[in-house]
Amino acid sequence: MSEAVPVMDAPAGQADASFAEITARRRGRLRRYLFQHPRVMDALVVLCYALLVTPTVVDAVPAGKWLAAGLLALVALSLFFRRFHPVAVVAFVAVVEVAVTLLHPWGSNVSAGLWFSLYAVAVVHTRRFSFTTLAVATAPLALLYLLAAVGPLEDTFPTDGTGRPEEFQLITSIAAGVSIALSNVIATGIGISVRQRREHEQEIAAWAARTARLGSVNERTRIAREMHDVVAHSLTVMITLSDGAAVVVKRSPERAGEVLGELSRTGRTALADMRRVLGVLRDEGGGQAPREPLAAGDNLAKLLEGFRTAGLPLHYSHTGPALPEDAAFQLTVYRIVQESLTNVLRYGRALGRVDVGIVRDESTVTIEVLDDGKGTVDAGTPGSGPGSGPGSGQGLLGMKERARIYAGTVDAGRTNNGGWRVRDS
Repeated sequence: MSEAVPVMDAPAGQADASFAEITARRRGRLRRYLFQHPRVMDALVVLCYALLVTPTVVDAVPAGKWLAAGLLALVALSLFFRRFHPVAVVAFVAVVEVAVTLLHPWGSNVSAGLWFSLYAVAVVHTRRFSFTTLAVATAPLALLYLLAAVGPLEDTFPTDGTGRPEEFQLITSIAAGVSIALSNVIATGIGISVRQRREHEQEIAAWAARTARLGSVNERTRIAREMHDVVAHSLTVMITLSDGAAVVVKRSPERAGEVLGELSRTGRTALADMRRVLGVLRDEGGGQAPREPLAAGDNLAKLLEGFRTAGLPLHYSHTGPALPEDAAFQLTVYRIVQESLTNVLRYGRALGRVDVGIVRDESTVTIEVLDDGKGTVDAGTPGSGPGSGPGSGQGLLGMKERARIYAGTVDAGRTNNGGWRVRDS
């Protein structure tokens, strides 16, 4: 195992806020209000359009062109529905604005309805569809001004008779056609930009949700792994100590008392470990459970002594420098040794010697647990589930998961002399 922890396997932290909350904060108060109240936004769009075409209405009504004013009012009302039927609204606005132009040429901002409706199309449809709609919706009005400039409608639009230059209608028609086309392109481009930003936000939100789920799964796996190691180890040792105390209580009450004392210490240690693991699930301010990592460096010696008291003929060796100061790394070493010895205690038969060796070579640590017993059950072997033996395989799986966090591997299997060997490197 290496001391360095890969980023992908590092424990997930708690996010300060969800992505939706961060996005809402970034919008600002006004934009957030309009986003949460789309009807208000629709009313503002209609109001803006009404203000833009007001000069045209004021000019048309005194001239008796009530129909043009009425059509502009219909365009304003249609913008209320642009969110739900954007394509239909674009088609309606494009036709009506041509009619208004024919009835009352040179009106101000007559094409403003297309700006808002083309924007609505670009927000919800693909880029290709948006540009196609832009071309189809812009062509009639632009073509009308083109024909008014150089085509069959040349000189048909009325002038105000104030002595304009001869090319006034030509210049004005070309300028109107170009400005309508450019303004429509800008409106469509803004809509496409908004749609792409929203899609990007949705993708990030989906990624954040997947990451949160993965973090939750990793945390549940970590807690389940800790619970298994604490419960399995403690119960195994306590059962063994209880059996041993029952055997020696008549022959050596003093020795039985020592065994019972170790049994009590094992139970209290298990209870403290359980509280430490469960403490992360409780409220930050209400729990009494210790939150600090297990002091595995000092407890490793106590762990080995507890197994000796339980009856294992244990021999321990350490080669190289001491283990790194990283408490999480020391806890990993502690749990792997604990699980390996627990399996020896549960399944080992006719044990004459159990060796625990820890070797540190620069940043690499190797753990080896070897016994010479005659185990009758392939404990922890993958596939040895409830139906094939007493071992569930969770212990070996937990050791592999712990070792993987530090880029390590675990090999376990029977030796040539019948014993069992676990090697983590």
